[in-house]
Amino acid sequence: MSGPGVEVGAQAARSRALAVLRLRSRALAVALLPAAVAVVLVAGGVMGHMEGPGWDVARWAVAVLALLVLLAAGAVALVVARARPALSPTVPVPEESAPDLYRLVRDLADRLDVPAPSAIALTPDCDSWLEDRTHPAHGTPADAAPAEDARATHRPSFTAPVLVIGSPFLWWMRVGELRAVLAPVVAGTGPSAHPDIAAARRFVRGLDAAVADASAPGRAPLLRPLLAGVGWVARLLLRNCRVHAAEMERGVAAAAAERAQAVDYGVRIVAQEQVGLAYAGWDRLLTRVALPAWRMGRWPSRLDAGVVAALTELSRRDRLAEGFASRLGERPACDLLEEPGMVDEAASLLAARLFHGGPAEPGPDWAPVAWQEYPDEVVDRKWRTDAARLHRVLDSLGVDHLADPAAAGPEGPTLGRVLAHLTAPDATGGPDAVATADPARLEASAASIAPDDAPDVAPDDTSDDTSDDAPDEGPRGMLAASLTAELAREEATAPPRPAPAGQGPDEALWVDGALPLFPLQPPRTGRELLADHVTAMVCCAAVDTAGAAPGLDWLDGPALLIGGERAADLAPSVRSLVERGDPAPLRDWLTRLGVRPEKPVRLA
Repeated sequence: MSGPGVEVGAQAARSRALAVLRLRSRALAVALLPAAVAVVLVAGGVMGHMEGPGWDVARWAVAVLALLVLLAAGAVALVVARARPALSPTVPVPEESAPDLYRLVRDLADRLDVPAPSAIALTPDCDSWLEDRTHPAHGTPADAAPAEDARATHRPSFTAPVLVIGSPFLWWMRVGELRAVLAPVVAGTGPSAHPDIAAARRFVRGLDAAVADASAPGRAPLLRPLLAGVGWVARLLLRNCRVHAAEMERGVAAAAAERAQAVDYGVRIVAQEQVGLAYAGWDRLLTRVALPAWRMGRWPSRLDAGVVAALTELSRRDRLAEGFASRLGERPACDLLEEPGMVDEAASLLAARLFHGGPAEPGPDWAPVAWQEYPDEVVDRKWRTDAARLHRVLDSLGVDHLADPAAAGPEGPTLGRVLAHLTAPDATGGPDAVATADPARLEASAASIAPDDAPDVAPDDTSDDTSDDAPDEGPRGMLAASLTAELAREEATAPPRPAPAGQGPDEALWVDGALPLFPLQPPRTGRELLADHVTAMVCCAAVDTAGAAPGLDWLDGPALLIGGERAADLAPSVRSLVERGDPAPLRDWLTRLGVRPEKPVRLA
């Protein structure tokens, strides 16, 4: 199934691979050059052609230099050979747990006339790729068998790369769409079988791993100079082969894409639309739904099933997604798995590790949560935790519980206290109010925000008084600043999440404990924090006094349900109070729904 485009791309990839290998050969030649000169000088002395004190000094000097160069080259080669290239953290899928999926991939490889991938793994992201896991430092994966194929005659034994599939694709895409999306990826096993391309990739990955290994912290002081020299040589070689390696991969990708053109071409156009939709739904699910749970030590155990629910909801709301829901009658790709629930749980836990930095195993402070438990276990708990923090800050500012004119007594936290504080003209906004605050708490709040811990929000000098970045005087500004200080103090005193141990080849990604790998949200401004906390207090009051209930919106996360319907008109009322100090819209909203601001609420 090879055509002119395939041959052109493959030829370009092989040409660039040879360039990388020539660079390796030149580096070896440079390392052997002093030894070759020393051999010539010694041979000349033995044969009586190079005699005299000068030649003896030259022979000794060149011999010592050759020995030092050979030792240095041997050290570099040893570090490159022993360095373990970082492998992508994935969920392995053994063949016995997904025979239909393996059969689909092998049939696809046969249609493309390329070797089949040696194994299949899942990644908790919307992407798919091939990954070579046969570096000598790793060894051959246990579930990877050498491909016995006439197409791999360049060498007697060839272990094909592992096919890594984005887990959201399996749950959202139909079987035919998944096959079409994987066709260009699987086609990449053909160039991987070529010995020159495989050798060039191993060389580049070894250099990259050597650089990372040489710069890793915690090395013995005596080894640091040696590793620094090895790292310098490895970086020099990487810089010289970077262009060739990049062009080689472009050639491989071009050849694979051209080879896959004839397989499910029409279906692939539709499938690419589903790829974009899956990206959107996955991002919303992580940032709006999973992140609040992760922050409180819970991780949703069915994220991939949540993608289907989120995208189905999107197809119901968005006219651009019309027709996508009709696909749900076709067979989903997750049916190719024997135990999709267990695979989804493993991928969900890995997603929590990658995107939030959670532990590698469940525990008392890191427990899974099912979707049916999410409203009570996450949403309600989040609201009450935020409301409790809001009242702690009010206590630190010296705001009396009786600041609410309708309060019957000071025995419980009320929404009325918050409204009265934010709307009173002199409430903690002037010097007198600051003087009444607890000095110890104010000093702790100020001390807790060091320059490195302060929210990374750039001031905007051109913004007006109603913008989110504009400084706010009075009760709103002081409360927002105090909430920011309280959150910074909680984060500073929280025990650090340990880097996972014993994770196998991907352990290098956590060698410095730098998690999460991908921050999901930018830092929030003080006004955004204040709006979140006021919203949480309103929701607690609505649940406790008006019969409302916590709920889950698949696209927007935590939601307040009133009569089974989402209260979508709450956010504008809260913004009016926080941004302009106008409580009228929120008070009208509370009155219309029967919420009692003067009644105490239950906090976390």
